[in-house]
Amino acid sequence: MSILTLNSGSSSLKASLFLEDGQRENFRYEHIGHDHFKNHAKAFEQLLQDLGDAKPAVVGHRLVHGGDVTEPARLIDNNERMRLETIVHLAPLHMPSNLLGIDLCEKQFNCPQIACFDTAFHHTLPELAYRLPIPQAFQLRRYGFHGINYAYIARQLPSLLGKTATGSIVVAHLGNGASLCLLENLLSVDTSMGYSPAGGIPMGSRSGDLDPGVMLKLAEHLNPNELSTLVYEKMGLLALSDGESSEMSVLMKSQSKAAIFAIDYFARQVRAAIGSFAAKSGNIDALVFTGGIAEHSAPIRAMICEPLAFLGFSLNVSANTQHAVCISETNSKPILILPADEEAEIARMVTALNIYSN
Repeated sequence: MSILTLNSGSSSLKASLFLEDGQRENFRYEHIGHDHFKNHAKAFEQLLQDLGDAKPAVVGHRLVHGGDVTEPARLIDNNERMRLETIVHLAPLHMPSNLLGIDLCEKQFNCPQIACFDTAFHHTLPELAYRLPIPQAFQLRRYGFHGINYAYIARQLPSLLGKTATGSIVVAHLGNGASLCLLENLLSVDTSMGYSPAGGIPMGSRSGDLDPGVMLKLAEHLNPNELSTLVYEKMGLLALSDGESSEMSVLMKSQSKAAIFAIDYFARQVRAAIGSFAAKSGNIDALVFTGGIAEHSAPIRAMICEPLAFLGFSLNVSANTQHAVCISETNSKPILILPADEEAEIARMVTALNIYSN
């Protein structure tokens, strides 16, 4: 059966049409909110035009948040659609565009739709990793995100690393949204993002972790809507570069002090997260880079890896410059670049759900 996959990120829309004959057509709409597409609605409209007469048998959607659901994928019926509406507040930067895609596809195609959850991969987090140091009565916990891509990466590792794949692996998903995941036995045991996709390391327009006192102070000056806008749209690299850009590619081309500072800050925080995972696990057996920044920026990878020699990592300069799959020296623990392919993982999840089994 033909499968259409939709992956709506914070600043991009990626779609793939997997045809019955094994062929694949990709559709990419980048820098939403900055360049040609002012919002995700416009990008979706363009996608539906570009699909032409294509009629998929099923549509699989990346849902950034699934709430407490541990299933990797679910059929979107009326009850599920209503449930998803109740958790929009958990990921307000992503969920509206995720749900918009569902609603537009419902009008466009007469076929089942499947929700594939970013959070589900992290259901293996131990209590030490998912508990937050707040009263349990509030029922708040660490969820973790980018799980669809982490699941995809985990499936690639055995063929690349052999037995090492079941050790302690740090995967750094670095893009406009960014997080890291610690894998053990190819399962998530820790991750940098927390209750929401705003936590962890700094991102394009999200700060990552902050002193709670900072949030309390900001709340003295801003109403809830203003504070939410600040948290999701005006922090991170955008704030660190004094408003120059939230896009790492733009900052890398800049010579301004603010841009250089933002880049240095980002790399330093990624290194800190890797070091934290090393302390928690007692060892790191391999490091994997994935996501737009991690896949395409050799200088950023170098800035992250160079201080990690004490952990046994040494970067091969030539391989890193050429964006090779393996960019480590022969005497180093493995350092890999694996392109993100959430669309392929969504297609696999949709197929595994086997909705046509009856």
